[in-house]
Amino acid sequence: MKENQFRILLTLAEQGAYIAPIQMSTTDIAAKIATSQQTASRYLAQLEKEGHIEREMIARGEMIRLTQKGRDELKKVYDTLRGVIEPASKSFVLEGSVVTGMGEGAYYLSQRGYRRQIVKMLGFDPFPGTLNLKIRSSLETETRGQLENYSGLVVEGFANGSRTFGSLKCFRALINNRVNGAVIFIERGHHDRTILEVIAPMDLRRELGLRDGDKVRVRVFV
Repeated sequence: MKENQFRILLTLAEQGAYIAPIQMSTTDIAAKIATSQQTASRYLAQLEKEGHIEREMIARGEMIRLTQKGRDELKKVYDTLRGVIEPASKSFVLEGSVVTGMGEGAYYLSQRGYRRQIVKMLGFDPFPGTLNLKIRSSLETETRGQLENYSGLVVEGFANGSRTFGSLKCFRALINNRVNGAVIFIERGHHDRTILEVIAPMDLRRELGLRDGDKVRVRVFV
């Protein structure tokens, strides 16, 4: 299919012809794809001849809708793009330098309401503390921000009688190609997008022999 034919097919779908017949003139279509009315008319005729659209003349012009063949043509492109943008199994690699936190992670992970849910979802009892990594690369900082848009595994907030706790979002992770753990985002946390918080069944500093400033690679699965 030629580029202009596809653009017309997409334009018709955007206007509703994917679902039901619509009334749209060749002049309007030409304006949408920045071409002449004659060119738009010619491509419409080709799309109809090839079975991608159906047209019916009415008193005020004509009605146009996509056929199953036309819808399939768009869906092929959609499936290709979706496979590129949202593959079934996707991971990000982020690298950061170890920094000392404020103890916030230890406080949260010591709460029974969180730990029970994490054990159930991730299959391990988290060490009561997070490994905080400072991300230096602007590109990786952007990627870390994008992670927050994925659904992840949600640990529900709760109340313990004296206060309420917000939810956590978790993503399984592999730390330095050695330790299985997770990256967490605390709903009411105080870190900006340059900090990545990592949890594991053990003290990662001790397990990996880490000190402040050491580089750590984290593969995050979404």
